Amino acid sequence: MATRYFALILGIFYAIVGVLGFFPPLLQSLPLDAPNVFVDFLKGSLLGIFPSNILHNLVHLVVGIWGIAAYRSLASSRIFAKSIAVIFGVLFVMGIIPVLRTTFGLIPLYGANVVLHLVTALLGVYFGWVVSEREALVVRQ
Repeated sequence: MATRYFALILGIFYAIVGVLGFFPPLLQSLPLDAPNVFVDFLKGSLLGIFPSNILHNLVHLVVGIWGIAAYRSLASSRIFAKSIAVIFGVLFVMGIIPVLRTTFGLIPLYGANVVLHLVTALLGVYFGWVVSEREALVVRQ
């Protein structure tokens, strides 16, 4: 059951973050030394913390909707958690490599996004592999 709630809560969180990024008053200007992205529509620092643009917002919305949909079953929640662990783990690594910090100039992955992606990946590992094994044993008994 914990993995299902993880998918739901993470889904709601990322859906909210994705929607917030569409409101220009919540975006502050990025520092002048921030890596440049080619897609500058709705580009800014969400809540003054997370570098973002329209593509970043759309990705967050997709992750959010996926998580909410994955809540329907334990199996889909486990797949979601494991996938999130891998995807956000890769995004974390990309965020710490200077050449890849903007996903080839499309999406900003630097700054506080690096920490957010690491925490999300670690939660995905925990709920995808650690907790899910316990849940599977309980379901089988």
